[in-house]
Amino acid sequence: MSIVVSASPWQPSDVVAEVPAATPSDVDKAVAASVAAQREWAAAAPAVRASALGAIADTVAAEAGSLAELITREVGKPAVEAAGEVARAAALLRYYAQQAFDPFGETYPAGGGLAFTTRHPRGVVGLITPWNFPLAIPVWKSAPALAFGNGALIKPSPDAVACALRWAELATPHLPDGLLAVLPGGAETGAALVAGTDAVSFTGSGGVGRAVAVAAAERGIPAQCEMGGLSATIVLPDADLDRAAADIAYAAMGFAGQKCTATKRVITVGGAELTDALAAKVAALDATPVISAAARGHVRNAIAVAESSGGRVIASGSVPEGDGWFLRSAVIAGLSSDAPLNREEVFGPVCTLTEVSDVDSALALANDTGYGLVTSIYTADLDAALAAAHRCESGTVKVNAPTAGVDFHLPFGGEKASGYGGKEQGKAAQAFYTASRTIQIGAH
Repeated sequence: MSIVVSASPWQPSDVVAEVPAATPSDVDKAVAASVAAQREWAAAAPAVRASALGAIADTVAAEAGSLAELITREVGKPAVEAAGEVARAAALLRYYAQQAFDPFGETYPAGGGLAFTTRHPRGVVGLITPWNFPLAIPVWKSAPALAFGNGALIKPSPDAVACALRWAELATPHLPDGLLAVLPGGAETGAALVAGTDAVSFTGSGGVGRAVAVAAAERGIPAQCEMGGLSATIVLPDADLDRAAADIAYAAMGFAGQKCTATKRVITVGGAELTDALAAKVAALDATPVISAAARGHVRNAIAVAESSGGRVIASGSVPEGDGWFLRSAVIAGLSSDAPLNREEVFGPVCTLTEVSDVDSALALANDTGYGLVTSIYTADLDAALAAAHRCESGTVKVNAPTAGVDFHLPFGGEKASGYGGKEQGKAAQAFYTASRTIQIGAH
């Protein structure tokens, strides 16, 4: 029997969870149970689904302290961010509880008859979630799925299995038996989930996301894959440099840079003097560990390669004592545009700094990547910001705001290799978790 073990990155000897991995047979049984429950759930009045999600939100809010502590312990998230994640999860549930009442469809001219569309739930959806937002991402996928009448089966990252299981413990008492379940495991469990469900939503690495998309396409089911980023922040000479430096330090190094929206490339324009302010802000941040020994080794190697290629560490943070998976944050200047750190996402507290002469060069450099998740622009000139925003090849563009951070009422997703299959969150969720049906009634 395969076992899933999750250990704390603060203290690797602290085993947070140790549970059996779900086998393909276990997945099949969970799918069958969810299918049976989903029929009743889909037929229920919107008020029933809304009430259930509201009750789950109340339960999450009541357990906010213990949930935040579990998030911090299991994935190393700073306490303030962990508390914010729990609050966000409760808000997500309340937001989608109201969406259960949203209109489903449109009417069309029909020459005396009636023609209209309606939407119906997909059925049972498979949700494959990462470890870096161990509560928020399972919630932002499952809440709309449930609101629109689906069953939901979650395959969490092995590094965040305790958080996912705790979420299910809080949610399932308010739902029909079997409608929602968490299936711990690795690649085999995830593959079985894609093979057995009616739609799949994935957040994680590009390689795995592409495999999920291909497997879903072979079955003819919809897939939605969010696959990371190499987000750039562009700083113009007229920007508030202190504000830009503070935001960049947080977006690049907060939670050890382990966010798909983290700033990985900083591009200054026309001699914007950002270096000293950025160095001070980075040095002032409290260090948090990366998720594992393998992750720490990967980041260290990426920094070593950059330095051997002429890169210079111009800003860094401190490393606390202890057994956790800590490493020193680094802002690296002097790299070419084709250096690995400017081409490949490294999930850790490292980013590059490049100086260019003008906005056109900055935008060309920002867009010169296979990713396209978030771009930030810092300037005091609104016209310049809007003009640049329309030229950014990314799913989200922010002005005078950090790349990191997502508002759940707004559509979220990337372009190019960052996203496949449509946006998440906001009103975009309905388009994925439901399918459209056209109904025509002839005139008499």
